[in-house]
Amino acid sequence: MIRNLIRGIITLLFGALGFYLDNLFLSLNLLQSLGWNLPIVWTYATMTILFVIIGFLVAPISIRSFLILMRWMDSQLTRVPTHDLMSGAVGGIIGLIISTLFSSSFVGISFFGPLLAVLLSIFLGYLGLTIGMKRKEDVLGFFNFLPKFRDRGDKADKVEKQKDDKADRTIDTMHYKILDTSVIIDGRIADIVKTGFIEGILLIPSFVLEELRHIADSSDLLKRNRGRRGLDILNQISKETVIKVHIHEQDFDDINEVDSKLVRLGQVLSSPLLTNDYNLNKVAELQGVKVLNINELANALKPIVLPGEEMLVQVMKEGKEPGQGVAYLDDGTMIVVDMGRRYMGQNVTVLVTSVLQTAAGRMIFAKPKSVLEKKRMGLPSNDEMNAIG
Repeated sequence: MIRNLIRGIITLLFGALGFYLDNLFLSLNLLQSLGWNLPIVWTYATMTILFVIIGFLVAPISIRSFLILMRWMDSQLTRVPTHDLMSGAVGGIIGLIISTLFSSSFVGISFFGPLLAVLLSIFLGYLGLTIGMKRKEDVLGFFNFLPKFRDRGDKADKVEKQKDDKADRTIDTMHYKILDTSVIIDGRIADIVKTGFIEGILLIPSFVLEELRHIADSSDLLKRNRGRRGLDILNQISKETVIKVHIHEQDFDDINEVDSKLVRLGQVLSSPLLTNDYNLNKVAELQGVKVLNINELANALKPIVLPGEEMLVQVMKEGKEPGQGVAYLDDGTMIVVDMGRRYMGQNVTVLVTSVLQTAAGRMIFAKPKSVLEKKRMGLPSNDEMNAIG
């Protein structure tokens, strides 16, 4: 029923438009110049009926397009905050008022006057709308004398402050580094913190502290020493470093294992775990928790050695294979020296033959430089001389 009524109104509007255009054409003598010499009544009737038919056919499309436009405007307006709508409306109204004042100056222009007035109204209305939305605080500030607007402004300020506080809390949780028991007992974390490469806040869960206490109270001497060492490392970090150390009291009573609790805490706080436990590393990565592994850091910082490089090492012990000797670099990297057994306890210059990267770390294989030089000269080595003798 309503659609039929709207269709009828659109049809009548088109008929009125045809009547107006016919009147305009007659006043400008356009129909006579085109050779249309029908009586005036017939021209009015013809134009009106023609536009009525056009309006009747165009009405369904117009209604459908109008409804689509209204749905789109409704969806867009629901996304805009109320304060933006109010300030935009005030700015648009002010722009239209100003355009009305200027439009009177275009009245004297015969043909382009109305067109310029319409364009000016559209331009100033849109300009006022955009300025009002961008400067909503200033626009709504004029209405603070009204209690309703003052309360809304206070509520808006509180909401913005709550958002800022929430964002600050989110940033803080992102700067947490959760320490597990193994990395505390290991002790290297204290030296890493001193260098300043770790930023944020070191978080010690209460259940990790409890586990350290149990280890420190163990009847086993080795475990007791390791637990006490971990407690000493924590005291050293909290006293001697600039980085903050917090004790986190949250516990998970439904979980028994400490490693599982650490993974859950990392998920809750969206913070990485600091560890050197290989198994915890893999479990945490499977559950989407970032892990900072101290062992991986140590391996990454070991110097890169290429085959053919010389180095001075001290052979410390025998190797697994006959005639092999074993030496170590300052960072603990093992060097397997072929035919190095007879240099045990001595400093010897070796040439690197190959480098092997394993899950446990990096291994370097080398040979004594003197042996290689004798081979180049075609001379037998000492071992070969002994075998001949």
